[in-house]
Amino acid sequence: MADAAPYGRKTQKNSPVSDVHIVWMTAGLGCDGDSVSITAAMQPSIEDVLLGAIPGIPKVHLHNPVLAYEVGDEFLKYWYLAAEGKLNPFVLVVEGSIPNEQIKKEGYWAALGTDSKTGQPITTNEWIDRLAPKALAVIACGTCATYGGIHAMSGNPTGAMGLADYLGWGWKSVAGLPVVNVPGCPVQPDNFMEVVLYLLYQVSGLAPMIPLDDQLRPTWLFGNTVHDGCDRAGYYEQGDFADEYGSPKCIVKLGCWGPVVNCNVPKRGWMAGIGGCPNVGGICIGCTMPGFPDKFMPFMDEPPGARVSSASIGVYGRAIRALRSMTNATVNKEPKWRHPGTELTTGYHPRAY
Repeated sequence: MADAAPYGRKTQKNSPVSDVHIVWMTAGLGCDGDSVSITAAMQPSIEDVLLGAIPGIPKVHLHNPVLAYEVGDEFLKYWYLAAEGKLNPFVLVVEGSIPNEQIKKEGYWAALGTDSKTGQPITTNEWIDRLAPKALAVIACGTCATYGGIHAMSGNPTGAMGLADYLGWGWKSVAGLPVVNVPGCPVQPDNFMEVVLYLLYQVSGLAPMIPLDDQLRPTWLFGNTVHDGCDRAGYYEQGDFADEYGSPKCIVKLGCWGPVVNCNVPKRGWMAGIGGCPNVGGICIGCTMPGFPDKFMPFMDEPPGARVSSASIGVYGRAIRALRSMTNATVNKEPKWRHPGTELTTGYHPRAY
């Protein structure tokens, strides 16, 4: 990655970046859950971004079909303007997996709006083809858009895929940015809004090129595993595992994939630092991973390898628990030197009342 933003403070026409539009597609195969999720963001909130409460970023205009009050042609006019190159600069956000329109016998898998020239629906594929080449940045929001998600399960009839699969993993926007993947089912709200904020700072010349891993995920959000930030990790380290739900102990034996899943939810929580799957007793099913859901099913079964790892750490854990119990009993008392006899020798003199 380059050290500095290639776009800087100027647009292609060398005019200041004062306004940025976000054209948000929910016309893929999805449930709109990511759009609903981001309304819970607090760091930053979507309101703070749109109302200009954050210094240093351009004015932001959001065009999301779930959250917009415009409908019909009044809403779609922003899409047409973007496709014609008249809404610059804009960020394209895609929610929902991308169907393969080449493998159907008739009709279409997903579409939005009607082409005035043909009278036919405009497919999701066609919208991406029109908008992505003109976008300042392209963000895949949620696991369906990033890696195909549930709709891309083995045997699906739609050929569903993630946005980078459709555009190409080496694809770059007009600003030199690759597709930015922010997975989650749904996306963790602060994760997504933080990425949007980062990109806004980048196009304003206030941040370097966004750092991404080999799966195009922001490294600071997905560089660690669920296990790394889980409150239950101490139980795992001591070989102390839950046998049923409701226990505060490590839930790997109940089906949790946390040790191998890249996700920051246990650290960040869901809203105001509260919530997140293992934080509230739920197993991690790997929803931020490219292999979700096929590689993590059946969800409630103990993951492959968990039995070996839990058995091996169990021997170590029992020894550690015994040693720590002894040390705890020792340090859980005041030192004897403080009370060598019947008289106080600590320099403390009780008050006379």
